[in-house]
Amino acid sequence: MPERNLEFGKLGARGAKGSELVARKLDELAGYVATPISQRRGLMARLRYLTRTDHARLAAREAGLTVTDRTLRAWLAGERSPSRKNMERIEQAYRAVRRHNVARHLLKRLNREGRGTRVEIHPLNQSQVSRPHQRVVPYRTMNVRNWDGIVDSWATSDDQGLDDAWTDGVLPDLGSDYGAYEYCTAVGFAA
Repeated sequence: MPERNLEFGKLGARGAKGSELVARKLDELAGYVATPISQRRGLMARLRYLTRTDHARLAAREAGLTVTDRTLRAWLAGERSPSRKNMERIEQAYRAVRRHNVARHLLKRLNREGRGTRVEIHPLNQSQVSRPHQRVVPYRTMNVRNWDGIVDSWATSDDQGLDDAWTDGVLPDLGSDYGAYEYCTAVGFAA
């Protein structure tokens, strides 16, 4: 049974943790506001999303946006602009609330009533590794039937939990050489 890579990249291999690539793909599927927060339109879209209901306001406060209602009204009215620090908090709160709101829907789409979702795993890039140290790591596809741990960890921004759910919960289904896929160049799936 392979262990986790402790010194990834020591011989020149390149790639990213598979769990990070899964998180990026889930972020892509979540459908965030495309306009950057630095533009007025992007800021207003995020503020409206965070303040449209009492539930959203409460979730925004829990996610770290702790300004007064008066300040929020001034931002929405365009009377004041948030500081750079507050813009970062707005972005973080928006992403946290959006992840929470989308998680249940994504989980249903990915699990597909037990049928799961097909996942493509592209192996790490060994082009910079010297020839004697290279190994054959083929492109793999697999069907992931249980996304609960992955989506729950992603929704709560628990990177370690997501890594554990991916590396210990999904990759062993690839067989005895699953440790070769802890780091990869791409992980793709559609929901």
